[in-house]
Amino acid sequence: MIELETRELEYFLAVADELHFGRAAARLSIAQPALSKAIRRIEDRLGVALFVRSSRHVGLTPAGEALREHGRHALNAVSAAVQSARRAGDAETRLRLVLKPGGDAGLLSGILAAYAQQPDARQVDILFSGPADRSDFLRGGRADVGLLYVPFDDLDGLDHETLHSEDRVAVVPAGHRLAGHAAVRLSELEGETLPRWKGVPGGDGTGPEVTDVVQLFQMITVGRMIGVLPRSLVEPVPDGLVGLPVSDAPPSRLVLAWNARDRRPLVASFVAAALRSRRPAPGTGPVQETPPGAAPVRQTPPGADRSGATAR
Repeated sequence: MIELETRELEYFLAVADELHFGRAAARLSIAQPALSKAIRRIEDRLGVALFVRSSRHVGLTPAGEALREHGRHALNAVSAAVQSARRAGDAETRLRLVLKPGGDAGLLSGILAAYAQQPDARQVDILFSGPADRSDFLRGGRADVGLLYVPFDDLDGLDHETLHSEDRVAVVPAGHRLAGHAAVRLSELEGETLPRWKGVPGGDGTGPEVTDVVQLFQMITVGRMIGVLPRSLVEPVPDGLVGLPVSDAPPSRLVLAWNARDRRPLVASFVAAALRSRRPAPGTGPVQETPPGAAPVRQTPPGADRSGATAR
């Protein structure tokens, strides 16, 4: 027996996210008294309290924490199932690729060119995400495949293949105490102010909130913080800033990811093309890895304009 409807889960999650009944009601476009009654009905049906309420505070109980975690996964699964059903019946379905602006390590043109060679290639729509919601695009069915950065993006519920591995670079102002170093270690960055990325739960930064690399660079320029990013997101380093390889930081990996439950040929074809794009053409020799500390080479392969990709 299903004890909660998807609409009720949406109500609960809105309150759990906002921890404020008024803001949650506005987000859902319903009256606050109706939302309060709906939450009480859910608690009565489940036999547990989900929220601790006072005149000034709304908090989650342990039962509420558990429902928030599993309820979000359940809603994502329902959404993905609906999207998959609709798209499976559409012979003209396009493939949707999500990434953040500039978050392709220079590989996107080659991937699209390789996919264009597939006999079953479809039109590719490129979707641009926020700093940390690409995983939600895939789990919720809003995108079919995505370019994600490990270990920064959450891969729970996703299958993935690594396309590129690179070092991480600390970006500091030109007048910073470390600016003259050839490289730095993580221990040398202790005590520095790092950004809080908008939409990234549990981020370890203590500095101002930023939403993209452009904002980050601006805050570094005025001396409010430093940043540590995958090399491909840093270069070219803007004037007035210095990029320093972090010698003992774990490498960052760019991965192609998709919903673990998605077994459609549409997705499998794109994944195969992306993996093939990592390999050199016959007779060109072995793949050359980018040495640590070196800038990645960015080239647009012949035929990239045949991909039919559209951005939105």
